[in-house]
Amino acid sequence: MAAIFKYVLPVEETQWKFDGKGETTFTWNYDAQSEDLLRLYSKGKQQQWDAEKRIDWSIDVDPDDPMQIDETVLPLYGTPLWNKMSLRQKSDLRYHSQVHNLSQFLHGEQGALICAARIVQDVPTIESKFYAATQVVDEARHVEAYRRLLKEKFRFVYPISKPLKVLLEQALNDKRWDFTYLGMQVLIEGLALVAFQRIRDYAKNPLCQAVNAYVMQDEARHVAFGRLALREYYPQLTEAERREREEFVIEGSFHLRDRLNSEEMWERVGLDAKEAMRQHDQSEGHTRFKKRLFSRIVPTVKDIGLWSARVQKAYTDLGVVHYAEKDPQEMLDNDARVAEEFDKLMQQRR
Repeated sequence: MAAIFKYVLPVEETQWKFDGKGETTFTWNYDAQSEDLLRLYSKGKQQQWDAEKRIDWSIDVDPDDPMQIDETVLPLYGTPLWNKMSLRQKSDLRYHSQVHNLSQFLHGEQGALICAARIVQDVPTIESKFYAATQVVDEARHVEAYRRLLKEKFRFVYPISKPLKVLLEQALNDKRWDFTYLGMQVLIEGLALVAFQRIRDYAKNPLCQAVNAYVMQDEARHVAFGRLALREYYPQLTEAERREREEFVIEGSFHLRDRLNSEEMWERVGLDAKEAMRQHDQSEGHTRFKKRLFSRIVPTVKDIGLWSARVQKAYTDLGVVHYAEKDPQEMLDNDARVAEEFDKLMQQRR
């Protein structure tokens, strides 16, 4: 059955199209300007993997609870509405929330695939084109993995959420190459790392864990790529140019926060969407998770030099400015180590 017919809500079969603005930049200077980016390119070549072979797709999943995540991390847990829900509604919410998360991962990875291809076309230095080419392959593999996971182990798929759609449009509609980096490598990939990590660390199903662990290994390099490229470029900007980037980061961060509303999901499980979103947004568990989603973004934004009082105030208002003290590279290195540990676990199962 084609994936288009598994969507829980109607989608346009003509695909999502818009007139993106971009430039094509050829460079005739083949001398490397960044040894750090060349080393990252080398790592990107060495760490390529085959989703068909590295992942054990024969692992079964519970048809009602594929990820096997503790209910304490489910949406609405601990709220008055949760306590009123029937066992059937709780089971449906568990399943739909898992599908909704994975669906946004799938759509976000296709967005990343398109953004990475755009970066190859746009960036002015040869080493950035080299690394971005490896990321194109990475993102295609991620789409392949999430598509297969949803198609073979889940019953349906959700369309792309409105906030994610808006942010992808913004990242692709500006012809300046660094805006694509900001939108994808810093904001979307940064938030995705935390969302992936939640499944990797809290799910009990080894298939769902492994898919997210392996994707995170690649995403760690992608975020590092954005950091290196932008950290070298942004000191050259004028104050006015820097302010434009900061406004983009601020607006994009609020869009990412709103990505979690999932209005269409509440309606599908028979709940009043407005009341569900209100209680969900005020729940203690969701508040903690929403803030934690910025644990990868905030230190990266600071590291690349977009750390004006205006940006700091925005992250203070979001309650996440304390993440600025985290070491972004240390977190990325740990993601790579965990993926290697999953390789050992997968070998033991075979």
